[in-house]
Amino acid sequence: MVSSTPLTTPDGRYIVVRGRLWRCSDPSLPESQRKDEVQRLMKARRDVGQARRTGDTRAEREARERVDAAKRALGERGPVWWEDNAPDYTRRKVENTPYADWFAGLGAR
Repeated sequence: MVSSTPLTTPDGRYIVVRGRLWRCSDPSLPESQRKDEVQRLMKARRDVGQARRTGDTRAEREARERVDAAKRALGERGPVWWEDNAPDYTRRKVENTPYADWFAGLGAR
């Protein structure tokens, strides 16, 4: 059975999806702000899909810009939200990052 909870690195900075790291939302965001941005993100993602289905490239571009803005507001893109000057490993394969040993220790996932 597959868990609906994403695998998260021990420091809480990333989730692992198909062996790649994706930055988590900034945990310091107030819950109301996080909730609002997630709603904006999901609406924009639905709009991307609708625009693609109808072939409206302008609407798709605008919706993708809204996706990006919401992800930046959540801290998932743009400047990192942590303050220890650690680099951002977003989109990298776990095996090519400092998280490799941790991930390998989990066994097959």
